[in-house]
Amino acid sequence: MSGDFLHLLKPAERDLLRRIVKMVHFKHYPEEVKTDYEADKLISVLGPQTVENLIKTGRDNNIGNL
Repeated sequence: MSGDFLHLLKPAERDLLRRIVKMVHFKHYPEEVKTDYEADKLISVLGPQTVENLIKTGRDNNIGNL
């Protein structure tokens, strides 16, 4: 069941989530590890409710424009 919701995300939502994951969860990782593929792997295990909360927080804090 994990990751079944990823195909439901709009491209803008997925880009926002990738940016959040790279800024927050991968903060102390080397740059070569901060890839879209690695971010997508983390997003897929977070779960739909957490992803929904991250999208809302990202939009509320205007993360997409950083």
